[in-house]
Amino acid sequence: MSKTHYDTLGVKKGATEDEIRNAYRTLAKKYHPDLNQGNEAAANKFKEVNEAYETLSDPQKKRAYDMEGQGGFSGFRPGGGAGGFGGAGGFSNFGDFTKAGGAGGGSIFDDFVNMFQGGGQDARESSKRSAADITLNVTLTFEEAAFGVQKEIAVNRFESCSGCKGTGAKNGTQYSKCNNCGGTGSVRYAQETPFGRVVSMKACSPCSGSGKIIKDPCTSCSGKGLVRKNVNLRITFPQGIEHGQIMTVAGEGERSRVAGGKSGNLLLMINVMPHKLFRRKGMDLIVEVPVTFTQAMLGAKIQIPMLKGTKLAFPLPEGTQNGTILKLKGQGIEHGKRGVTGDLLVTVEIETPKNLTKEQKAMLKELETALTDSNYDKVAKFNK
Repeated sequence: MSKTHYDTLGVKKGATEDEIRNAYRTLAKKYHPDLNQGNEAAANKFKEVNEAYETLSDPQKKRAYDMEGQGGFSGFRPGGGAGGFGGAGGFSNFGDFTKAGGAGGGSIFDDFVNMFQGGGQDARESSKRSAADITLNVTLTFEEAAFGVQKEIAVNRFESCSGCKGTGAKNGTQYSKCNNCGGTGSVRYAQETPFGRVVSMKACSPCSGSGKIIKDPCTSCSGKGLVRKNVNLRITFPQGIEHGQIMTVAGEGERSRVAGGKSGNLLLMINVMPHKLFRRKGMDLIVEVPVTFTQAMLGAKIQIPMLKGTKLAFPLPEGTQNGTILKLKGQGIEHGKRGVTGDLLVTVEIETPKNLTKEQKAMLKELETALTDSNYDKVAKFNK
């Protein structure tokens, strides 16, 4: 049975948003390219994890993905039980068949299945022709992450050479069309399978997939058609983005060196700076507000700070205890993508006075004498 996005993240199909997000963060940090330099397997796993989260974190994409798995050819798997080819008299050992010509590895059955799932050798060849991803760390302030922001990000990547207009040939003209592939950069080849002839595509060898035969290479790019440059991109970071999240900007990675190749993606590792007052828990904001012991005893209107810089007058109930959490509904962080808003959780910290004068101490002793166990729930319960 083929691996699903749920399998990739190590969660069940009915997993909550928090479970999916937490699993993603753990795996993304484990396989991040910065921590696994030169490890191609980790890099591939990182891309796989990122792709899975991009789908499962978006409600619409997740719904479409889940529906896709309910029927049709997406549910077709080797040895797949009723209706499949794995039963008695079926073809259960397709792994024993090798590709015609012996090149490229894999099995004939792989190509047959991939015809229905989107491409076989074409898909694998397309993957090889895709350029590399670029990973960058981006630091946002607490407010920028909460409210969203646009920032210019400097990216060092390969760009089309202006000297040869990306052709790789001197003056952009010293080349001819590859006769082997007709300038397309790819050629068709056929395989004989138990199900008939399968026609696939692969990169053209004479022109290395470029579609051009260069007569006189460009001196600026040494015939590659690409030169490394610094590019400034204006990126929109959505409101509610979180620390540790990986944001994918499709097509803004390295440019492909071959004809028809896809550009890589730009992967942005988000670092959010701490705030002097607020903390985050998902979409909820948490703030600790100190109050005097008399305000807690008698009740008072206290000023609660808001992330936008304003203050909200809030009635503190009489007899409020230390550590009491007050919830202000809908005053947390709004997640633009999900259309939900968190709450503001206010933790009350009661401060007892210090540096008392003799007169102040005398008044407190007088008050203490007037109070009884009935004024203290916990003390009365403990004494009993």
